[in-house]
Amino acid sequence: MKVIGVVGLPASGKGEFSRIAREIGIPVVVMGDVIREAVVRAGMPVTDRNLGETAGNLRRERGMAAIAELCIPEIERIAAPVVLVDGIRGDAEVDLFHSRFPGFILIGVDAPFEVRLARLSSRGREDDRLNRDELKERDRREISWGLGRALARADFLILNDRSVEAFEDQARRLLGEIREDPCP
Repeated sequence: MKVIGVVGLPASGKGEFSRIAREIGIPVVVMGDVIREAVVRAGMPVTDRNLGETAGNLRRERGMAAIAELCIPEIERIAAPVVLVDGIRGDAEVDLFHSRFPGFILIGVDAPFEVRLARLSSRGREDDRLNRDELKERDRREISWGLGRALARADFLILNDRSVEAFEDQARRLLGEIREDPCP
C-alpha cells in the first residue's frame, strides 16, 4: 500500500486536496476526525479551542505522534493500493508514517495568510469561525507541534493561491503521477 500524507496550515487547501483524491478513487483518512470524535465523546462542543486543547492533551499524554498512531489502524484496514492521510500537523507524525509505510509520500499545501483567512469565513465549519488574531494563534499552536518542520520536508509542494480550478488541476496531475508510479 502506498500512503500519501498532506500537510499545511489551516485553510491552505488540505481538505480540497482530499476531496479531489476521493473523486479519483483514493480513500482518505482525516486525522482531525480522531480529535473531533474525542471532543464529541467528552461532551464538548466542536470549537477550535476544544479541538486544539484536545489535540494538545493527546500529544502531551501520548507523544507528538499520538494522532498519527491513532490513525494507523484505520489506514491499515483500507484495502486499496493508495491511501491519503489528511491533516498531518508535525514532523513526529511524518517520522512515524515514514517508519510504518515504506515509500510514504508527503505533499505540502501552502497558501498566503490573507487567502486562508478569507477561506475560513466561507467554509462554514463550526471550528472555522476565526478572526485574524485567532487564526494567527491557531497557526502558532500548529507550528508548535512541528507543522513548519513537516511542511519543509514535503516531497511535493502545491501553492494554493489562485483559483479552485487551478489548484484542482495541480492536485489531479500530482495524484495521477503518484498513483501511476510503481514504487511503494
